[in-house]
Amino acid sequence: MSIFARVFHPKKTESQSLKEGLAAGSYKIPKHLAIIMDGNGRWAKKRHLPRVAGHKEGMETVKRVTKLANEAGIEVLTVYAFSTENWSRPSDEVSFLMKLPVTFFDTFVPELIEQNVRVETIGDIDKLPETTKQAVIDAKEKTAKNTGLILNFALNYGGQQEIVDAARQLAREVAAGDRLVEQIDQESIAERLTTGFLGEKANPDLIVRTSGEERLSNFLPYQAAYSELYFTDVFWPDFGEGDFEAALAAYTKRDRRFGNVKA
Repeated sequence: MSIFARVFHPKKTESQSLKEGLAAGSYKIPKHLAIIMDGNGRWAKKRHLPRVAGHKEGMETVKRVTKLANEAGIEVLTVYAFSTENWSRPSDEVSFLMKLPVTFFDTFVPELIEQNVRVETIGDIDKLPETTKQAVIDAKEKTAKNTGLILNFALNYGGQQEIVDAARQLAREVAAGDRLVEQIDQESIAERLTTGFLGEKANPDLIVRTSGEERLSNFLPYQAAYSELYFTDVFWPDFGEGDFEAALAAYTKRDRRFGNVKA
């Protein structure tokens, strides 16, 4: 079966809880889990609420999943919070989305410090509103000494633009005589992507997308070359422990060959 086949949210029949399953070693744990948090608007519409209510509830899910990922021993959790394309949404929705990080970090940073979680970002945060940008910078500074899970927000992020920026940087180095064209390889490109600071953990082992859509939507296109993909019909605000466990269970069954043939 293709890895692009949808994995539907199964009914939980196992007697073990997620913690028991983790303690028993029942799951293969990805070092880097990336999530396309989709379905906030549809979650709200289903409840006859404004779209912003879905986004607000979605941030509560980020808190829940961060704790689950930390308990599972995941080392990097990257969440697609705001894409370069999201600026085209209605202005009132964009305005609300720009305020979310301020309230989110104001309430959640103390817990992140307690859980030894470090906040990082990818994307061009310089183009965010000043209050939003400052809230992000403050969260990164306050958690900088934490050595556990990296909670990595993709903010004003676009995967194709990221590749263009890396290519331009390499082109400038060649023009300056600091690099030969022949020295441009996969590693040199990867180092110049915004995920370069993650080193060997830059490429997600598992990418989860909620809400039933089955595409990457300009999310980590270079890094996702050999990522396992998991799709669920569950809207992001409803994504809970059982859904997280189902994603781990599906990943555990995957045979990752990276283009090779195993004997």
